[in-house]
Amino acid sequence: MTVDNISHPRKPAKDELVPSRYAVRVGEIEVLVISDGVLPLPTTMLAHNADPTVRAAWLNDMFLPQDAFDWSLNVVVVHSGGQTILIDAGLGLDPNLNLPRAGQLIKRLEAAGIDLAAVTDVVLTHMHMDHVGGLLVDGVKERLRPDLRIHVAAAEVKFWEAPDFTYVSMPPGFPDALRAAAKRFAEEYRSQLRLFDEEYEVAPGVIVRRTGGHTPGHSVVRLASGGDRLTFAGDAVFTVGFDHPDWHNGFEHDPEEAARVRVRLLTELAATGEQLVATHLPFPSVGRVAVDGDAFRWVPAFWDY
Repeated sequence: MTVDNISHPRKPAKDELVPSRYAVRVGEIEVLVISDGVLPLPTTMLAHNADPTVRAAWLNDMFLPQDAFDWSLNVVVVHSGGQTILIDAGLGLDPNLNLPRAGQLIKRLEAAGIDLAAVTDVVLTHMHMDHVGGLLVDGVKERLRPDLRIHVAAAEVKFWEAPDFTYVSMPPGFPDALRAAAKRFAEEYRSQLRLFDEEYEVAPGVIVRRTGGHTPGHSVVRLASGGDRLTFAGDAVFTVGFDHPDWHNGFEHDPEEAARVRVRLLTELAATGEQLVATHLPFPSVGRVAVDGDAFRWVPAFWDY
C-alpha cells in the first residue's frame, strides 16, 4: 500500500457515486481513511441528556433533520514499519438490523487494492458491533492471515463478558445486537487477541491508548512520525461534541466519564494542532480542533488530491 496507488481510484462501481477513501501521510506513516457507509439513527442519540429545544436548535443551525440523520462510519488503514494495520472493522452485515447502506468495508478495501491477507494487525477502539462486524462477515476470517494480531484493551474484553447497559439510550434491538456481536467476535477470534492494559505500540509510531468512557476499554490510536501527528479517536468524539462536549451520546456506557474523556482529548488536540479522525465524523473526517470559548470548534482539512 502506498499513498500514490491508493489515492487514485480504480474505475468506480456504478453504485459508488461519492468518494469512499482518502489518503493522508503522517511523516513516514501512510494512512487511508475508508468509509464503511452510513448508519441512520435517531437524533436523540446525539444528546439524550440535553434540553430537547436546545438540541432542536443545534440541529437546525447545522441544517440537519430533527428526527434522524446518517452517521458516518469511518475505518482507517495504516502502513508503518512493514506492517499493515486495520483500525476498526466496520459494521459488517447484520440481517436483523436492515442497514443496507452500512457495512461497505470489505468491498471498499478491495476497491482500494488492499488484500485482506496483507493485513498484519487489527486494532479495535472497542467492541461495539460497528467496529468489529466486518470481521464477522461470512468468508472474511478465512481470507485473513493465520498469524493476524488483534489488539484490544483487556478491560474491553472483560466488559463484554457481562456488559452493563444501565446508562445507555439506544434504539430497540441494539443492546441485543451489540451483545451478540461482541460474544461471537470474542469466541471466533480469541486465539488471535493481543490484550493490553493501558498503552501499547503496535508498530513504529502507532500507539493505542485506553481512554475508557464510551466503553470501559475504549481506546484511541495516536500516530506520530517526523514531527507529524494524527489521532484516530474512535467514538470519543462525535459531531455535536465540539459545540457541546457535555452532551451524552446514547451509545456511551459511562456517559459522565465519556464527557470527561472527550474534553481532555479535545483540549489536548487543540493544544498540539495535530490531525483528528474519528469514526462518526463526516467522511473523510480529517481535520483539527480549535478552542472556541468554553467549547471547541472543528476545522476540517482542505481536501488534497
